[in-house]
Amino acid sequence: MAVSVSSEFHIPGTGKRARNRTVLAAMTNKQSEDDGTLSDQEIHWLLKRAAGGFGIVTTAASHVHPSGKSWDGEMGVWGDHQIPRLEELASGIRELGALSLVQIFHGGLRAPRSLTGQQPVSASENLENGVDEESRGLSESEIIDLVGSFGEAAERCERAGFDGVEVHGAHGYLVCQFLGTRTNRRDDRWGGGLEGRSRFLREILKEVRARTSEGFLVCVRISPEHEVGVSLEDSVELSLMIRDWGVDMLHLSCWDALSGSVSESGSPKTITRRFKEEIGDSLPIISTGSVWNEADAEFVLGEGADMVGVARAGIGHSDWASNLGSGDYDPDRPPFTPEHLLEQGLSPVFVDYMRRWKGFVTDGRQ
Repeated sequence: MAVSVSSEFHIPGTGKRARNRTVLAAMTNKQSEDDGTLSDQEIHWLLKRAAGGFGIVTTAASHVHPSGKSWDGEMGVWGDHQIPRLEELASGIRELGALSLVQIFHGGLRAPRSLTGQQPVSASENLENGVDEESRGLSESEIIDLVGSFGEAAERCERAGFDGVEVHGAHGYLVCQFLGTRTNRRDDRWGGGLEGRSRFLREILKEVRARTSEGFLVCVRISPEHEVGVSLEDSVELSLMIRDWGVDMLHLSCWDALSGSVSESGSPKTITRRFKEEIGDSLPIISTGSVWNEADAEFVLGEGADMVGVARAGIGHSDWASNLGSGDYDPDRPPFTPEHLLEQGLSPVFVDYMRRWKGFVTDGRQ
């Protein structure tokens, strides 16, 4: 029997219930203060999505240590001074009926000296297009300290009242850099085969679990394939490992959840289906990428996802989740006027950021 996107989802083993199968995925928006605290604009943007009916509302990527900041206006969870506004957001999301996740991360080689005051760090020495400076490889003691920072950040999020955290292992940031064969060329216990390259993530998850309560949600987001050297085959194997590491949900950042793998171009299977066949019902899956209307969402659920994430659809339509259920919801697509986006709860800073996305804002990049 097909699962409806508007149906409830009880997250196994957690006692948590999402009112529907929708997830507002984490999105960069540059609306936080210089010291990492949440701004009025950022809180307003997220609460408007909670009011708009999303089952889970995820914050933007939030750095767990000052050395991990990757862009201006980035949310942080590395200091107790950030807790009061975190409490305000968590309380507001809960009152509006949604579950809340903070996405925790470190930018690694993508955390520039101009923002952190220090040379970027990574699994190994790395230099890639778009970064200003080569990263240096982390020492053993530095890796252990950063593992602790992830745990402290999760503990801080629980103290603030959030339902859980999403460890960001996708999109080429530090955890992903450890997972990738191109960016992780270490010959110690943190490198080599997948077991070594995934050790950083495993130790983070152990630390998060040790510092938070049993009912605290722990989700991991991964890129099934990424240019840092993450292959689909390794990611599928990693998902089976994650299943045994005390994780409650696996979030697949597919970019296009409606199509198949780049590396398996001859296969008709979507990435979601590929993971579902391996994991079965042992670990709930969130799948995100190119979902726009209700038919898209129902298709992804039919491929084996338990919940469906959206980003751009949630930017353009704050009440996207509330409109599901008729079976034929198909909201307007970009480009959107700046006035429309402001009405949807974006600040002028966020609207300006979206002008960088080709064809998203009427007066933006075409």
